[in-house]
Amino acid sequence: MARSPFTLAASVTSALPQAGVVAVGALTEGTAGRYDSALVDLSDGRRVVARVPADADAASELLAETRALRALTAGVRALLPFRPPTLLGEMRLEGATGIVVDFLPGYRVDAVHLPPGRGAATSLGAALAAVHALPTSIVRSEGLPSRAPEQVRADVATLVDRAEASDRVPFPLLRRWRRAIAAEQLWGFEPRVMLGGVNPASFVFDDVADVPRVTGLLEWHGLQVGDPALDLHWLAGAPIAADDVFGSYLAHSDRAPDPHMRDRSRFYAELEFAKWLLHGLALGRPDVVDDAAELLASLSTGVADDDVLGHGGADVDDALTFIDRMPEGAASGIDTSMQTDAYDPAELSFWTEDTDTGALANSTEEHAASDAETGVVDETPAHTDSGPLAPWPGAPADSADTDKETDRASREALRRWRAR
Repeated sequence: MARSPFTLAASVTSALPQAGVVAVGALTEGTAGRYDSALVDLSDGRRVVARVPADADAASELLAETRALRALTAGVRALLPFRPPTLLGEMRLEGATGIVVDFLPGYRVDAVHLPPGRGAATSLGAALAAVHALPTSIVRSEGLPSRAPEQVRADVATLVDRAEASDRVPFPLLRRWRRAIAAEQLWGFEPRVMLGGVNPASFVFDDVADVPRVTGLLEWHGLQVGDPALDLHWLAGAPIAADDVFGSYLAHSDRAPDPHMRDRSRFYAELEFAKWLLHGLALGRPDVVDDAAELLASLSTGVADDDVLGHGGADVDDALTFIDRMPEGAASGIDTSMQTDAYDPAELSFWTEDTDTGALANSTEEHAASDAETGVVDETPAHTDSGPLAPWPGAPADSADTDKETDRASREALRRWRAR
């Protein structure tokens, strides 16, 4: 049973003993029910987020998030053009360890709705470049994951081997993937600090001089050293903004351009379908396996027998974008090692312009039900779509005032920009 916001708020005082709770509200973060979360107003004027994992996988992810936030010292944060959450404290609730972080206001945008041109797209490219430019010592000194190109390549090969063993991946697609793995030049990248497959919905936007700008990044659990192309795999699902994002990324990068970054990012996007297949097999869900196989067949038809390496990507992106069925919701995050069954099926929603999910939506009904509380949709405020916070018992009557007009303005910001 999900923990109530009031239960979470009561535990905040154990993490912040000197603070008093004056108001609390429900919180949605696009995590498909994997966390119990609350938005809490404190007596000292701060607004904070309390999060407690709902299962063992989420607990592991939250532990990684905690380690990553601790690695983001004041000096590291000064190198970023946006705000990461600040870890304020930890708390114990019903045997689980939760965290309290400061609230980052703003709105979020899904990849498929990302507008082209100056603004959200260019700011997002610059933000990713800033993360990738961080010194690798930040990650390595904290003992966070670090993968060399040969390890990344081996992980991909293992994933493809497992998908092939299912006998549900079309041969032309397997041949395409094997050629990519065998292409030496594709894997000659320089390992960098990266976020483990982040997508635009993890970033917080706000209007700066009437132009959308990235002002925060919510998810850091995938912080590691590895292939930065993985953080750009979602470009295949943002066809109208992809070139502007990538152009801004290159303009703000402090390293020589990687000639095959776009190739690898598209390759990683295709491998999400294989991970969905393995996820269905691990769950023992024939319906999910069948749906994943159908998606793979559609992808195979779209890319024909082309090679991953050296193509402009238009045909591949079209194949990813116009697959008209997709899984909804997510019970687990992206596995950056590409070896396990962890998979974020919500990623596939970035690769379609059609909201009709057909049979696949029915097959993922259980995930969609748990995802009903998510707030990660186009033109929503960051973290939450809840109404005014409820006053904490015993608090002054006016403590529930949550600046509704400001929240409404943030919800409208992207809509105004896109209407221009």
